[in-house]
Amino acid sequence: MTMASSTRRTDILSLIHLRSDGRRPHEIRHMSCHLGAIPSTTACGSAFPTSACSGSSLVTMGLTQVLCVVKGPCDVGRRSEELPDRAVLEVVMQTTPFAPPGDRRNINPTTDRRLIEQSHLLQKALSASILLHLYPKCKISVTVMVLADDGGRLEAAINASTLALMDAGIPLKDMVCACSAGRWNAGGNDEIVVDLNRREIQAATGTGGGGGGTSDMIYLPVATMPQRGTIVLSQCESRLSGGAEAFARVLEAAMVGCQMVMEVMAAAVRARGAGLWKAKEGRAQVILNEW
Repeated sequence: MTMASSTRRTDILSLIHLRSDGRRPHEIRHMSCHLGAIPSTTACGSAFPTSACSGSSLVTMGLTQVLCVVKGPCDVGRRSEELPDRAVLEVVMQTTPFAPPGDRRNINPTTDRRLIEQSHLLQKALSASILLHLYPKCKISVTVMVLADDGGRLEAAINASTLALMDAGIPLKDMVCACSAGRWNAGGNDEIVVDLNRREIQAATGTGGGGGGTSDMIYLPVATMPQRGTIVLSQCESRLSGGAEAFARVLEAAMVGCQMVMEVMAAAVRARGAGLWKAKEGRAQVILNEW
């Protein structure tokens, strides 16, 4: 009886080959997408561009929730910042004080190195898909606000930005879908998992006071254009054991996860299009507190 009471939930899940949140290794977190989260005729608050937004989206991946607002194409403002052959893509990534668990602090997106790095990665991933040459001497602003952070905020930000750009009517080559994959030695079994949460990322990278990650732990966020089969972002900050073959296995698992994410995002786009068509025909239903 004492042994049963001292058994942890994680040990039980490990025995039946489930992860800490009850998912199977190749199962992504529950994902929901909402296009048009902020009406385009409404002026945004101080955290977002001051004028009316062109498109918006709200993406939830597990306990991670991200809101994205797109403004533009519009005038650059400063003539010196104009580009004669393409539009300027401005990306700002912010986080709320209550987003990460634990210490609640106001983080300045202009000085926080992690946010600056992720804003740069987000800009590079989106630039690979947006047809910027169609809007010379213009600017497209993408503002991302992390409302809840349980791991994978960069992946959620990429997915939310893609949907917000589509809601704004910005032409894209393909949807940019992001998902992460990881590998570590758990109980003697070399497992590959997709869509890592905060606890799994801390175990793979050695952050959050959990000690340094070992060579058997890998965290790899990946962004792809699934219909083209193109990888636009792949970042691995962990040490690899097993060489290129081990990296290829993790990368393949992440690409499969991106494909599953794309199916959820495509369903949300179709639902948004159907809703707009019903509204055009005068058959729309107003639902309060949908999410």
